[in-house]
Amino acid sequence: MGLRIEKKGLRALGIAESFSKAKADKSTLVGLVMRSDLIVDGLAITSTKLEGYDSTQAIIQLYNSLNRNDINLTMLDGAVISLYNIVDIEEVYQRTKRPLIVITFKPSKGLQEVIKKHFFTDYEERLKLYNKLGDRVEVTLKTKYKVYVRALGIDDESMLKRILDKFTLQGSLPEPLRVAKLIARACFKYKFQ
Repeated sequence: MGLRIEKKGLRALGIAESFSKAKADKSTLVGLVMRSDLIVDGLAITSTKLEGYDSTQAIIQLYNSLNRNDINLTMLDGAVISLYNIVDIEEVYQRTKRPLIVITFKPSKGLQEVIKKHFFTDYEERLKLYNKLGDRVEVTLKTKYKVYVRALGIDDESMLKRILDKFTLQGSLPEPLRVAKLIARACFKYKFQ
C-alpha cells in the first residue's frame, strides 16, 4: 500500500489509553481517525485488561469496529500499554494491512529487568513479546522535540518524519494521539465519578 502523504485527506488512526490501577482492572482504549488537515472523522472505544494479554486483539477489534477502508496508517501511543499488556505490533500490522507507527517519548535501556521483577510466573512469555518489538529509531520533529519510533510498513525514515511532522502541531505528540488520549482520560474519569 503506497502512502500519498501529501494528500489532504490522509487518515491516521491514533490509539491511546487511560487507566488507574487503584480504580479498575481495565484500561480505556480509544481509537480516533483524523485526517492530515486535522479533521476528526471517526472514533471507537474499547478496553484492555491491566497486566493482561489482550492488547493486540483489542487494537485489531478497535480497528475493525470502525469498518473503514480509508484509514491510511495507524499510530499507537506505545507498545507496552495497560501495565505490561504488550502489543504484538507485527500481528497488528499484518491483520490491519496498514502501516503502523508506534511512538514513545523517552529514551530507554529497555524493560527486561522490570518485567522479570514484576511478573514471577509469566515473565518469560512477556519478555518474548517485549523482545519481539525490536529497536526504536530516534526522530527529531519539526517542533524540535524527539520521539522514539518503531514503524512497520514505512521503511523510509524521511517519509516517517514527514508523516509525523504533518500530524504534529506542537510538542512531541501527534494530534491523533493527543486527542485520543484526551478522550480516553475523559471516558475513564466519567466511568468512575
